[in-house]
Amino acid sequence: MRAVGEGPGTIHSVYLSYDEDSPLSEEKWEHVYRLLLSTREWSFPGDYEPAHRREIEKRGAERDILFTGGFGNHNGYEFEYRARIPWRPPEPNAVSLLSATLPTEYLEQHGVEKVRALVMDMASQLPFASGHAGLALKFYLRRLLTDDRFRAGIARYPGFDFRGAWPHREQMGSRIDGVHWLNFLANPVLAELGGAEELRSYLHSPRTTVREFGDNRVVITLGEGPEAGDLCGGQDLPAYRELAQVLEPWLEPVPPNLQEERGWWNRFLDS
Repeated sequence: MRAVGEGPGTIHSVYLSYDEDSPLSEEKWEHVYRLLLSTREWSFPGDYEPAHRREIEKRGAERDILFTGGFGNHNGYEFEYRARIPWRPPEPNAVSLLSATLPTEYLEQHGVEKVRALVMDMASQLPFASGHAGLALKFYLRRLLTDDRFRAGIARYPGFDFRGAWPHREQMGSRIDGVHWLNFLANPVLAELGGAEELRSYLHSPRTTVREFGDNRVVITLGEGPEAGDLCGGQDLPAYRELAQVLEPWLEPVPPNLQEERGWWNRFLDS
């Protein structure tokens, strides 16, 4: 919020799990702060009978918080945090997901360095397993992905990600959701790769850097800024392909219901 400001042109509304989308009034902000700053112990839904679990969640165990420009306002500014539910025994692949988006106009107006600094500031405060920043198409374009001409067109530009066009992948565990401009890695994947120095030895592209920050955490940067590429122009993003080859054993597999998208999903792996 400090980076982009609050208002109709940026962030102006919030959606909380079971609530309706509502403007960010002073009263609403107070409620949001209470939720975000609460340190109380949550009940485990599994401790209740199935018929009561949904009501337990509705009475305060908020799972999803989404900030937008307002209902139907797809201005490109969004912030969402979706928390995993604390089941007992824990689900082995359940994860919490955080996403934040900016419109390309913000990148053009403020420059790559400001966006990079914002991403790094956020990442430094998160206990992540993996994460990324880059060019993407958001979920509200999902219908367009059923259009063969649109899919063929976007496939021309491999630097664009549109995994966000499908439902949340809350069971991805430690899998990595593709290769992007900025790629954040922590354990367990980083340890399985042999650590930062071993990872550096696999990457030879002059546009690639591996930077450590904190304990057992790195950011892999592919170039000065995010690139769309253009397969018709011979721009197949070799640095992205190299990193994909290194990370292939840990990359998120193609979901069973998206077999038609296999070619796009493996675009940096296919020869």
